[in-house]
Amino acid sequence: MTSPHPLLLRAAPAHRVSPHDGGAAAVWLVDAVRQGPAALRLAPDVLDAQEKERAAGFRRQEDRRCYVTAHVALRVVLGDRLGTGPGGLRFVRESCPECGGPHGRPALADAPVHFSLSHCGDLALLAVAPAPVGVDIEAVPAPEVARRLGARLHPRESAELERLPAARRPAAFARVWARKEACLKGLGVGLVRGVARDYVGADPARAAAPPGWSVSDVDVPEGFAGAVAVASSTTGEG
Repeated sequence: MTSPHPLLLRAAPAHRVSPHDGGAAAVWLVDAVRQGPAALRLAPDVLDAQEKERAAGFRRQEDRRCYVTAHVALRVVLGDRLGTGPGGLRFVRESCPECGGPHGRPALADAPVHFSLSHCGDLALLAVAPAPVGVDIEAVPAPEVARRLGARLHPRESAELERLPAARRPAAFARVWARKEACLKGLGVGLVRGVARDYVGADPARAAAPPGWSVSDVDVPEGFAGAVAVASSTTGEG
């Protein structure tokens, strides 16, 4: 599949990411530095009032540019999938499966297309799938941050990180955190579920996943980690 618009770059998962009964997640990498100027030109005609208000609320220009670029790109991808103008898409929030609150997965109001979006620094990942999907991109943190947050992960993950040489732990932690966030976004629960509940593992060769889900690392630029999680189409909440 080719990118539907020059605004987008395709990011290939390190492994095929497929729900148990067929289909796969398509993932794109967005670079706000390279693609921001085009996105900013499209934004007035593409973003809705809520997105424009959110964009205006960022104090740092870099954060605003990444937000606008990521959301314009998401609309371009979804509009291409649905054969409609990106500015005409209407987004809603599903109910949280943990508490029932209105902060679950983002969804399209009138189309059964599943998607997820994550941005970090000047980069963003977006994913589209035939089943619930989550995507995440994380910057490799400072060693102290990796040590502190790594202790809060699933006990097996914390132990795996501790067994690594100190120089490798920050990148390994970012890999685990991206996998975990991708799962939580796919489930539609966010961090309310807790980062110690589900085991995704630190092994760079293979990601674990909650029951009914598949997880894969995504190839992203050095200094970042990316992951995508996709559910069986019959397993909406994992």
